Amino acid sequence: MHRVAVVVQPGIRSFDLAVITEVWGPDRSPLGVPRFELRRCALDAGPIALPGGLTLAPDRGLDWLAEADLVVVPALAEPSDPTPGPVLAALREAHARGVPVAALCAGAFILAEAGLLAGRRAVTHWSLAPRLAARHPSVRVEDAPLYVEDCGLWTSAGVASGIDLCLHLVRQAHGAEAAAAIARSMVTGPFRTGDHAQYLDRPTPAADRTAEALAAVRERALLRLHEPLSVAALARWAGMSPRSFARHFVAATGTTPHRWLLGHRLDAARKLLERTDHPVPEVARRAGFASEVTFRQHFTSHVGLSPRAYRVAAAVTSAAPPKSR
Repeated sequence: MHRVAVVVQPGIRSFDLAVITEVWGPDRSPLGVPRFELRRCALDAGPIALPGGLTLAPDRGLDWLAEADLVVVPALAEPSDPTPGPVLAALREAHARGVPVAALCAGAFILAEAGLLAGRRAVTHWSLAPRLAARHPSVRVEDAPLYVEDCGLWTSAGVASGIDLCLHLVRQAHGAEAAAAIARSMVTGPFRTGDHAQYLDRPTPAADRTAEALAAVRERALLRLHEPLSVAALARWAGMSPRSFARHFVAATGTTPHRWLLGHRLDAARKLLERTDHPVPEVARRAGFASEVTFRQHFTSHVGLSPRAYRVAAAVTSAAPPKSR
């Protein structure tokens, strides 16, 4: 996934375009990140008007989508605005070739208009979810996750979750270290799972102490992922009952303690597979999994590759220069 096509048209959200450009545009090879070729692909060659008085100059036509390893679709500022037929056809052709297609925020409306989301899971900004469901009743619209994937089609919730999806796509293709390096340079969090809640109740001043206690627990747990941590143990660290701890944890993070631990253990396992030659059983132990069998099951389910296959793929990716045509 070295060649990235962003589909641009009049009225796209400047923020979405900026996120895509910031993730795949700069040369971060000194940080160990592969070089990407990011192209702005449009139906017409002339300048494109964006909201806020901005203009954008495309550098490729829609035919470049045939060269891309990934196609990313920014949202339109007005989701109901129509997308030209040739743009929709180009997206359908890219997906038919097996190229991953990712839409940020209300970009899900564009994929739905192209007919790509019929019968498939999709997500958009929580406030737009009812509108997407009403406009495209065949789409299985969800309003909670940050991002979802269905048959190579990725959709994300609003605003900052577009960053989460872009980093996740980098993580899938190039590993946790590459995604973390990009996140550090963007001064953003390196990892939020797709099932993280879109929006959370705002803490009140009375809850500050609880929030600090939970943050301390998470920090302590990250340093001891190799240990057999349980929810009961984490609750003791916070001075709460397991039931109360789980409730406060979900309110603070949008996910359960178990899922939070699993996500970070899988991230730790990725790094070990990429950066060490430890045998798989040792990787499982160091990442905190109870057994190699459990580790293999979770890793394969979440990553789509076995640990050994992931290690081979990571080694090939880091050794090979970006392809050019």
